[in-house]
Amino acid sequence: MAFMSRFSRSRSSSRSPNRKDSERGSPVLTVSELERLLYTGKTACNHADEVWPRLYIGDQDIASDRRELARLGITHILNCAQSKWRGGAEYYAGMDITYQGIEAHDTPSFDMSVNFYPAAEFIHRALSSGGKVLVHCAVGVSRSATLVLAYLMIRQNLTLVEAIKAVKDHRGVIPNRGFLRQLNGLDGILRDSRKALHSPTSPTSPTSL
Repeated sequence: MAFMSRFSRSRSSSRSPNRKDSERGSPVLTVSELERLLYTGKTACNHADEVWPRLYIGDQDIASDRRELARLGITHILNCAQSKWRGGAEYYAGMDITYQGIEAHDTPSFDMSVNFYPAAEFIHRALSSGGKVLVHCAVGVSRSATLVLAYLMIRQNLTLVEAIKAVKDHRGVIPNRGFLRQLNGLDGILRDSRKALHSPTSPTSPTSL
């Protein structure tokens, strides 16, 4: 897929690995195996669930509830189901909320991978500034979950399996099969990047310094 080359070009500037071979003990799974993993553990969802410190996955209902957003202390919203028929940044006027919208479709043929790095950087900047982030779509199980998983892989150096396990302990999510394939592609690229980084012949490898 086209996203493979895009990731290859941008991984060096967007990623700062800080641990060696996190994939040890974290196997590469097929899409069917990933689906089985996702179906284990927690399957229920609230309107919003904190799946990582100060990072929430939620649905359209929570995104529309200004009072609840204020109660949770949400400072940043990433809407993965942006459309011209629903309110965008203007809906949160006066709430001191930083908003970003992505018009994504929950279909296996949609290329969500183009949003992996921009979404990860939006979440990373928000959390780095001490903010609380809500990533939402319509139901909060596929589009939003996909971009949170990508963030955990890109910025928290988790493998796809590790990211899924971290999220599913707090919220039942199930990205569609197309999104899982794209996440698998990202996982492979990041694994290769880690291997190259720690290769004895790598310019940045401790043994080559």
